[in-house]
Amino acid sequence: MLVDSVPEQRAETAPAPPRRRAIRSVGLLAAVAVLLLVAVASIAVGAKELSVAQVLHGLFQDSGTYADVVVDERLSRTVLGLLVGAALGLSGAVLQALTRNPLADPGLLGINAGASAAVVTAITYFGVTSLTGYVWFAFFGAAAVGALVWFLGGSRGATPVRLALAGTAISAALYGYLQAVMIMDDAALARMRFWTVGSLSTATDGTIRQVLPFLVVGTLLAFVLARPLNAVAMGDDTAKALGAHLNRTRALAMLAATVLCGAATAACGPIVFVGLMVPHIVRSFTGPDLRWIMPYAAVLSPVLLLVSDVVGRVVARPSEVQVGIITAIIGGPVFIFLVRRRRTAQL
Repeated sequence: MLVDSVPEQRAETAPAPPRRRAIRSVGLLAAVAVLLLVAVASIAVGAKELSVAQVLHGLFQDSGTYADVVVDERLSRTVLGLLVGAALGLSGAVLQALTRNPLADPGLLGINAGASAAVVTAITYFGVTSLTGYVWFAFFGAAAVGALVWFLGGSRGATPVRLALAGTAISAALYGYLQAVMIMDDAALARMRFWTVGSLSTATDGTIRQVLPFLVVGTLLAFVLARPLNAVAMGDDTAKALGAHLNRTRALAMLAATVLCGAATAACGPIVFVGLMVPHIVRSFTGPDLRWIMPYAAVLSPVLLLVSDVVGRVVARPSEVQVGIITAIIGGPVFIFLVRRRRTAQL
């Protein structure tokens, strides 16, 4: 996906009137309430049907069948869904501001491709078989590709177009490598087939502990960059006039997006469209100010991810459809709608 040649109309991010701030604040509280309800549903609903009494018994008992299902499986995947959803939403918001492309997503800079290529390499050439091993390879693969994109995009002279072109080229090369290795190695194909669709079903306390520090650092960095990214999104000349440090802001934004998306992809595989849809839709309500887009994206992205996960558990009982497939089914039509609406607006 290349950068849109006609940037969307941007409003100044001056302080909003008190009434508008109040509406945004109430909306954010409502979004948090929805997230809590969805999190409860994620714990209560699964591929295996349990009554409310059985779910409560599982939550508050130290052991037993219900505790194994509710705590070890559903609670862990719900927590991971909250963390990964927030990370994908924030990384999407950062990349859309960095590339000045409202239809950008974390895959634009090759981060997903880097993680996937690293995992297939770990399986094929290093004999890694456990999820805890995948996590580290996937994260460092994403980080390496993020650094390479920044270097090829011009480093200090990086521009949105150069970054997007570098990311697209590297993604194509890495996905070619990935497919070649998987075709030649049946074992890699069997193990990668599950991971590449994106899933929360393999969530464990260990996985959460491994990725949590990276997600916390990436989240804090993204929120710190909200104000300077507002200036960058207005264009280089305007950003310089406002006193923004373009190179430093772009480098830190790349770092934040890579850490967030890399850790999320490492934990559960590449999950598409969440980082694209939610920040884009949120912008229509909050306006272009990232100080509001980011909190909304961090709350509503987990809502989309957990709802998709619950739907995947229910539609194919007693089996389940992986969350990455559900988000792709939802995201495809929504993405087409957004692109068509954008083209219509430009005519």
